[in-house]
Amino acid sequence: MTIPTSGPVAELAPSPAEPLRLQVLTALALHRMATTGQLRQMLRPDGSRQLFSRVLNKLRSMGFVDLTPLAETSRSRTHAWYLTPEGARLTRDLPVLRGRPPYPITSTTAASLKTSHTLTVVRSHLPFAADARRLGHEHGPWDWTPEVSHPIGEGERLVADAVMHYTVLDDEHRRKLRAFVEVDRTTMSSERLAVKLIEYARLFQYEAQPVGRRRPAATGPAWLRWYPVFPRLLFVLTGASRTRLASRIGDLQAMVAQHPLVAALAREAQMGAAVLEDIEQHGPSGAVWVPLTGGEPRSWTAL
Repeated sequence: MTIPTSGPVAELAPSPAEPLRLQVLTALALHRMATTGQLRQMLRPDGSRQLFSRVLNKLRSMGFVDLTPLAETSRSRTHAWYLTPEGARLTRDLPVLRGRPPYPITSTTAASLKTSHTLTVVRSHLPFAADARRLGHEHGPWDWTPEVSHPIGEGERLVADAVMHYTVLDDEHRRKLRAFVEVDRTTMSSERLAVKLIEYARLFQYEAQPVGRRRPAATGPAWLRWYPVFPRLLFVLTGASRTRLASRIGDLQAMVAQHPLVAALAREAQMGAAVLEDIEQHGPSGAVWVPLTGGEPRSWTAL
């Protein structure tokens, strides 16, 4: 990233102790959008809301961020912050963002169309970060990448709501875990949600073929380009009654049991579903995840 050595932008240059302004810009570039409270929980849980408000308002006055209002709650109005085109330009070459597709938002109207789902994905990330801090594991703001796209053949692509990297520290052992995260706000039919499992099964089996050969040689599963083992698959559900959410989890389990490609994937990759409010109350390491292959609820690391 090219940053002038003088003027207000120079204050955003990386340093051994990253300025909070740069962290905020990076978080908004990676996570697309967040509220003031979410940014505080993500970056500096011990920091004050006033500190983040000052930083965000300063960045807004510099033209790097803007905001869109959310529905009024109680007596206060909450806003979601996002990068302006100038802010996106400033952050596009940051190492943590290399290879990420551009995500331009040019107006408050455009931002408002993405707000509900984007903020729920951020909300799903925060309990994992809090759990990692409490347990002494490694998982931070840059270990959760939203909207990751993968080819699944026939010109189609699967877009995961997020890919999570998480390192469990147990005595002297380090266990690196990865997960695809799908966030369901009950805005689609239960059948469409369950079909997501078929898309992941297609990703598991898809092998890219070299171009320009009459008889292409098999190159192995395409997902090996990005992951040493196929990531876990975690469904996070919210936005409906407990009964309805339980029914949706049951439909996911039925897809695992009935679809041969999904059943084959389930023999190789761990799959689970949990209610977002349970994750927030008990932590993702609590026994809140229902295995999609059946069994009692457990931690996501024990699926």
